[in-house]
Amino acid sequence: MVIDPSTTKYMIKATIKADGVIEKSDVVGAIFGQTEGLLGDELDLRELQRSARVGRIEVELESKNGKSGGTITLPTSLDKVETVILAAAFESIDRVGPCKATIKVDEVEDVRVSRRKNVIERAKALLNEVIEKGKIDGESIADTVRQAVQVEEITNFGADHCPAGPNIEQSDAVIIVEGRRDVLNLLKYGIKNVIAVGGTNVPKTVVDLTKEKITTVFVDGDRGGELILRELLQIADIDFVSRAPQTREVEEIPQKLIMKSLKNKIPCEQYMDMYNIKIGEKKTEDEEKPKKEKKDFFSKPKEKKKAEERIISNKQKNYEIILNEISGSLKAVLFDGSGKELKKIPVRELTDEIKRGESISAVVFDGIVTQRLLDIANNKNVKEIVGIKLGNVVKMPKSVKVLTKTDFQ
Repeated sequence: MVIDPSTTKYMIKATIKADGVIEKSDVVGAIFGQTEGLLGDELDLRELQRSARVGRIEVELESKNGKSGGTITLPTSLDKVETVILAAAFESIDRVGPCKATIKVDEVEDVRVSRRKNVIERAKALLNEVIEKGKIDGESIADTVRQAVQVEEITNFGADHCPAGPNIEQSDAVIIVEGRRDVLNLLKYGIKNVIAVGGTNVPKTVVDLTKEKITTVFVDGDRGGELILRELLQIADIDFVSRAPQTREVEEIPQKLIMKSLKNKIPCEQYMDMYNIKIGEKKTEDEEKPKKEKKDFFSKPKEKKKAEERIISNKQKNYEIILNEISGSLKAVLFDGSGKELKKIPVRELTDEIKRGESISAVVFDGIVTQRLLDIANNKNVKEIVGIKLGNVVKMPKSVKVLTKTDFQ
């Protein structure tokens, strides 16, 4: 008689080994035969089965190389003490059929505990499913509404109908991205002064826009982004360059990476010098003339140059020490007229800090001295700029003293 699973309390689990080939019926017969009369009438296996207090003895066997081994399980509704006594009786069996055998009880499992564990685990799984489903539903609603708003906000700007944010015309600064999906992703996080070029063939609308507004190019961190950036640098008036992390695309990066990339934008001239980007093909004959002036400026007679340019003061020698200290850190150190250090800032914030500052007299920074930096420094009465090297400067302000690493050698 098979025990009702709903009334099972314990499960006896044992392993059997026999020095010969045996069958399931041999094991069951040995258990009934060798435990008969051993435990008294109250724990006689046949009587227990008749009263449905123990279930069917299940045996799984495998024979190999003339020997047999396997497992034995027996469900019971007896109490704990009676069950372990019955389990111990299994270990008294020493022969199965014609073979010598041993039975070892591995575990007396409390089925109710196992069931409770299963219930708990399943309940946890179901709860997670409910929570995740709720999140997905909530996110879907939010995303649906957000996307609808984005679609309403996105416009077609100019004669070339470039995908753009609603603030592209009013804002004094613009962000140029590659495609429509990039515009949508930036709109998603509240950046509305954005316009897309739609590929490597940059529209005239975008080129004209860069001449009127402060322009940041924000492109993918892959080869395609690099090609679009190079074309923009050749035909448009770009102020800053920002790239998505390597191999990542602007359309799929989250808000944190978008803000971080835009915050770490690099002045265009410095970016071109850092990556040795040459755009000589766009220069006209008139644009080449200042280069001659630059050459003339640095080609003074040796005696005059020595007298005017190679005299390094003690203060400037101190700048050399500071320049060596911040090398590789992308930091800038600002000084007042008396040589007192005002503050240390990231290089990316240098131009904005000079624009805001009133008492900055000298700057030592881990970067390239660009035309734009010199123009800003000249307007704010900065007297000395000390950098790693001189970039593509075509007009050197007379009131700003420029020193680079080579000047200290």
